Amino acid sequence: MKTLYSPEDGEGHGLSHLDARGTARMVDVGDKPITHRTATAEGRVTCSPELVARIREHGLEKGDLIGTARLAGVLGAKRVDELIPLCHTLPLDRVDVEITIGDAEIRLRATASTRARTGVEMEALTAVAVAALTVIDMGKAVDRTMTIQDLRVVEKTGGRSGDWVRESER
Repeated sequence: MKTLYSPEDGEGHGLSHLDARGTARMVDVGDKPITHRTATAEGRVTCSPELVARIREHGLEKGDLIGTARLAGVLGAKRVDELIPLCHTLPLDRVDVEITIGDAEIRLRATASTRARTGVEMEALTAVAVAALTVIDMGKAVDRTMTIQDLRVVEKTGGRSGDWVRESER
């Protein structure tokens, strides 16, 4: 088996999560300034029109899908450091999860913010992912064909690299 990096590569490989031997490590952010940072992510769950109708009628056996998915997304964002091995624990100032029902999809959008030394992209992404998984869990009795699609960061602010907006959002 070929290793991705050899010890001779040193720190010059340009990946901040790898040490000189190519071993994964948590990035030291101790010298970075504390700044206000936000990130927004989105995704969608494709589903049947029948499930959409049941959600709108509050007709699911498990209860309020939208409210439950929204809360699950917030809880997911608060647990990122427990789920993703190299993520830092962040003091979240805010996590908003918006859910919109389409004709055959549920659209999810989450924004996370903090004042910290590192960004909140993973928190926003995890909020959307966990909310989407909750939609699938609560709707699977009606529609087993649901899929999660287009999970992505669409905007971030703050930090050394500055602000960024996905081209399709401009």
